[in-house]
Amino acid sequence: MNRLDLLDSTLRDGSQGENISFSVNDKLNIVRLLDGLGIPYIEAGNPASNPKDREFFEKAAGLALQNSRIVAFGSTRKPGLPPEEDSGLQALLDAGTDTLAIFGKASAFHVEKVLRTSREENLRMVEDSIRYLLSHGKQVFFDAEHFFDGFRQDPEYSMAVLEAAQKAGAACLVLCDTNGGTMPGEIFETVKRVKQMISAPIGIHCHNDAGCAEANSILAVQAGAVQVQGTLLGFGERCGNANLSTLIPSLQVKLGYRCIPPENLHNLTQCARAVGEAANVVLDNGMPYVGRSAFAHKGGMHIDGVLKVPASFEHMDPSAVGNSRSLLISEAAGRAAVSRVLGTDGKDPSTAEILRLVKEQEHQGYQYEYAAASLQMLAIRSRPDFRPYFTVVYSRTIGEQRGNGEGLGNGSSAVVKIQAGDSFEVCGAEGEGPVHALDRALRQAVGKFYPSVEKTRLTDYKVRVIDPQDATAARVRVLVETTDGKDVWSTVGVSRDVIQASLLACVDALEYRLWKEAQP
Repeated sequence: MNRLDLLDSTLRDGSQGENISFSVNDKLNIVRLLDGLGIPYIEAGNPASNPKDREFFEKAAGLALQNSRIVAFGSTRKPGLPPEEDSGLQALLDAGTDTLAIFGKASAFHVEKVLRTSREENLRMVEDSIRYLLSHGKQVFFDAEHFFDGFRQDPEYSMAVLEAAQKAGAACLVLCDTNGGTMPGEIFETVKRVKQMISAPIGIHCHNDAGCAEANSILAVQAGAVQVQGTLLGFGERCGNANLSTLIPSLQVKLGYRCIPPENLHNLTQCARAVGEAANVVLDNGMPYVGRSAFAHKGGMHIDGVLKVPASFEHMDPSAVGNSRSLLISEAAGRAAVSRVLGTDGKDPSTAEILRLVKEQEHQGYQYEYAAASLQMLAIRSRPDFRPYFTVVYSRTIGEQRGNGEGLGNGSSAVVKIQAGDSFEVCGAEGEGPVHALDRALRQAVGKFYPSVEKTRLTDYKVRVIDPQDATAARVRVLVETTDGKDVWSTVGVSRDVIQASLLACVDALEYRLWKEAQP
């Protein structure tokens, strides 16, 4: 198995993505996550650019990493300035890392129009900077910025930049598709040509502006690149960088390249989601390998097939990357899906009845794909012997606006009356809004009969307008996520009244908790 050196730039290039910001503690935590996954190099920031990165490198010196080496990032010296007088190079040395990554212009156009110096001076900047850092005992990666655009326009000069970096002793020459617009075929042919002219190891750094960052990275590897740069979740400038959570299994499982220790591959999904949590970003469900929908099946024939022969509709075992299969119950599902999710006999008439109810409910705007607890309650309520744990007799909410003055705030109150058996209970509560107040009042009332519900709380609340053409009279779908500190479950409610939809979802959440509690 050929080895690839991955460099994760989540904490440097990734932090340049829109709405992405890391505190020093965030960065330290993400380093630990990436080290646990087995990423060889972690490019963690530019110590010359801001105080936060300088503080990070000071604190990172105390980390006991098992698999990763932290890399400080910067640029070549400024035009006309000796390297020992360049503050950026001094900041790189002060960062205290054994490995440094510096970028330099590999495009004649950028040298003349953006950097505004001569071609010859740019070559000296590249060579001088690398030699100076090496003289201080550092390993240096050279990022050839705008290489593919430059090579297309003036290949001789772009090659001269690489030759200067190679002559100076750079450990790896990284070809950067900085604008992210190069097509896969061109990437492959260019890397192949460079390999024929350069003896130093070649790396690849792709942006995703044309949606080809992962494909470009794979083709670069197949053409001879031995280092792949990217960010774990594809964060980065504009459309982002090559997504390492996609590249790692594609290269390691599909193509036989060793990216991380094989025994760590099953931690990929957990690590990706933890990094997303640290970045305060919800992962796209459709993200390959690690997304919630990566191995989700909704169509009836698909579900039937994957239950019989997993390979019929799954390109790999989801457990290999730490993910799992999910079967989505919808109007497109069949008996096989319903019976598997609910644990019923597919030949039992009740299964067909549940499927009929699902289709009828979906016609009204319900979706059970990510509301498995509501699906379970729908099935339970369809049983002839079902008796509800409680019934909401009535509910009332009152919203209150306390003026426009700063700090006065708004408040709401709610009253809920429930029946449990032959007994009734009325409870009221205040909240930050009507749904908050209603949820609190409902839990208090139900808690009088079932104290265990006091352990539950909402962890997420989403509202989706189903019929936007109806404007404020549109039906809405409310999805609620609830936890008791141990388990997490989701429920759904639909109504033209957002408060009523919320109440339906909250009632499902509490009834599901009580049903689960009663199971042997």
